[in-house]
Amino acid sequence: MNDLSPLKPGLLTGIGLAVIGAAIYAVSIPIVNAGPPAAPAAPAAPQKPAESSSLSGATLYAINCSRCHQERYPTEFTVAHWRNIMIHMRVRANLPAAQAREILKYLEEDAGN
Repeated sequence: MNDLSPLKPGLLTGIGLAVIGAAIYAVSIPIVNAGPPAAPAAPAAPQKPAESSSLSGATLYAINCSRCHQERYPTEFTVAHWRNIMIHMRVRANLPAAQAREILKYLEEDAGN
């Protein structure tokens, strides 16, 4: 029996690895055979205010424009600048026409010179 003594640590290591491998295999079988993976859930779209726009232009401006960047004061730009900005940002923010008109009206009221 003493002839196997030098093999004991290697034998125990091999048995230990075999047990660990068998455990991993046993756990992975139910995961692999659980069926096809479910389709990933679509990310929830941000909620936009209703098209009827019962919200004021200032509120719509705060809700929509602060999603991507800091709000600018209406006095920072002239009426002509705000009109150009709104043409561009309406498309980028996917704003309905009624909301874009309300926002522009709010910005034009306090626009700078």
